[in-house]
Amino acid sequence: MNEKYDIIIIGGGISGLTSAALFSRFGMSVCLLEMGARLGGYIAGFRRKDYRFDSAIHWLNQCGPTGLVTNAFKVIGHDFTKAMQQNHIRRLLSDDMDYMITKNIDAFRKQLIAEFPEEEKGINKFFHDARRIGKSFENFTDVNRSMSTMNLIQKGIRSLKMLRFALPFIPHIRYAGDKGVQKGLAKYFKDEKLRNIFSSEPDLLSCLIPISWADIGDFQTPPQGGSQAFAEWLEHVVKEYKNDIIFQARVTQIHLKNKVATGLTYQRKGIDHFIEGKYIIAACDVETLYEKMLPTGTVSDKFLRKLKSAELYASAMTLSIALDCSAESLGFGEEVIYLTQSGVSREEEGSGDPYKTGIHILAASVRDKSLAPAAGGTLTVFIPGFIKQYDHWKTECNADGEMVRGEAYKALKHEIADILIDRIEKKLDIDIRRHIVYLDIATPVTHLRYTGNRAGTMMGARPGKKNMKAKLAHYKTPVENLFLSGHWAELGGGVPVAIRSAVNTTLLVLKKHHRPAFRLLAKYVDGKIDHKAIEASPYTLYYPNNWYQKPTPANAKESLLQQLSIKKKM
Repeated sequence: MNEKYDIIIIGGGISGLTSAALFSRFGMSVCLLEMGARLGGYIAGFRRKDYRFDSAIHWLNQCGPTGLVTNAFKVIGHDFTKAMQQNHIRRLLSDDMDYMITKNIDAFRKQLIAEFPEEEKGINKFFHDARRIGKSFENFTDVNRSMSTMNLIQKGIRSLKMLRFALPFIPHIRYAGDKGVQKGLAKYFKDEKLRNIFSSEPDLLSCLIPISWADIGDFQTPPQGGSQAFAEWLEHVVKEYKNDIIFQARVTQIHLKNKVATGLTYQRKGIDHFIEGKYIIAACDVETLYEKMLPTGTVSDKFLRKLKSAELYASAMTLSIALDCSAESLGFGEEVIYLTQSGVSREEEGSGDPYKTGIHILAASVRDKSLAPAAGGTLTVFIPGFIKQYDHWKTECNADGEMVRGEAYKALKHEIADILIDRIEKKLDIDIRRHIVYLDIATPVTHLRYTGNRAGTMMGARPGKKNMKAKLAHYKTPVENLFLSGHWAELGGGVPVAIRSAVNTTLLVLKKHHRPAFRLLAKYVDGKIDHKAIEASPYTLYYPNNWYQKPTPANAKESLLQQLSIKKKM
C-alpha cells in the first residue's frame, strides 16, 4: 500500500468500482476501501454449496449493445461479460388474471383489447403513451452528463435535450400515491378490473415505463455467472493497473484542511490507518458520510433534516432457494412472476405483510445454466421489506447502536419465509419444499449490514416532487475535493444510475485534475467520438483486455467430474 493516492474511493459497489476502473484507465493512482469482505454491494451475489445467487439484481436496463452501461464499460475495456436480452419479462398472476408481458408488447395490448373490448380506445392510448416514453429512453445517452461538468452554452443545449427527453413523462408525473395512480389510470380505463392489473405500482409512470422498456428491447438478464461478474471484471481491471483494493476497511474520519479534503482514516481489524488523497469519492451512504465521517457542522442541520425525511426506495426480504431439480420442471420460465391477490389494496400490496403483499418469483437458473448443478435449479423470492417492521425484526440494540440478531430474529424470518412459500405453492400448485437443498433468508437487517445504506434501502432516494424540491441529489459536497457518487448522487436507482454517477464523478475530478482527459471523456459521453478515440488517446493507459471469467461453482464441479470420467476410461 501507498501512503498517498490521487483518488480514494469509499465503497466497493458497482459505482465505486466503475470509478476506480475509469480513474485507473486515465493513469491515476487509486485506493478503493470496502467495508465488507466482498466487492459489488447489491450486485455482489453469493455462493451456497454449488449454487450461485444474485443478491438483488433480477433484471437490468441500459446494458444492451448501445446502452449507457455498455458505453461506460467500453471506456475501460472490451473483455467484460455481456448481459443478455430478456424476451419473456413479467407474468402478472392473481386469482382473476394471468398476463405475460414479453418484448412484443402488441401481444399484451391485443390480449387486453380482446378481454376488454369496450376499453379499446383507452388501451391504445395507454400503449401509445408508453411508446412515446420508450422513444425518450432510446435517447437516454443524450442526457447522461451532469450540468456541473458543463459550461454555459453546454448547459443550455443540455437543458433543451433534457426537456425533449422529459416531455413524454411530464403529463404523468403528478399521478403518484394510491389515489394519484388510480386517478391516472382512470384517464385510460373505466373498468376497475383492468386498472387492477397495475395494482402494485406506486405511481402512473411505474405502470407505463416497463411497457416502454419492453417495447424498445431494454430488458436484459444479468450476464452469465450473475451480475457479480461485472464486479469481478472491474476488480480485475483495477488490479491490472496495480491499484489497491482494501477489504473490511471502515472509514472513521475524513480529514480536512481549510475545508479541503486531504485524506482519511479507516479502521481494519481494530487498527487505524491514515492515507492521503487529492480527491475522495464517497460511493457510500450519504448520511453516514455527513454525520459520521465528517466533522460536526460541515453539513448544515437543515440539509441533514432533509436527508432524514427523504422518500427512499424500500428494502426487501429475499429467499434464495437451491433446488434438487430444475426450475423448469416446476413450471418456471425466464420471466419474473408477480403474484398478487384480489381484493388487496395498493398500500397493502407494497406493505411487506407476508399474507397480503405482492410476491416476486424469479428462476435465474432458467436463464443461466451455470448458476446451478446440471440436475438442480434456483429460485429467488422477494417482497418489499422495511427496517422498522416487527419491532426492527425482533433484533436488539447493543452499546454501539448495532442491531443484534438473536433467536427471535431467526425464528421470525423463517416464519415469514414459510408463509411466502405456502402462498406460492398453493397458487402455482407445486411442491417447492420437497426440492429445497438450501434456503437463505435475507431481511432489511441483512441489506443494512452488507451495504450500510440507511434502513437497508435497495436504491437510495426515489424520484419525486418532495425529493426534487429538497435538492437531495448532488455530486459536489460542502467539502472541496470530496464528491458524492452512487445512488445518493442522483434520484432513482438501478445499475444505470450507479454507472452514470460514476462517469459524472470521474468527469468532475478530471475537470480539476486533467483538463485534456476531461475534454476527451466529455466528448465521448456527449456522443461526439467513439470508444476507439479513447483507446488511441495519449491520456489513457493501455489495457490488455485479458480478463478471464472463472467458472461458476457448478461449472467447475462439472468440469472436474468430466476430467475424472475421462481418466477412468483411459
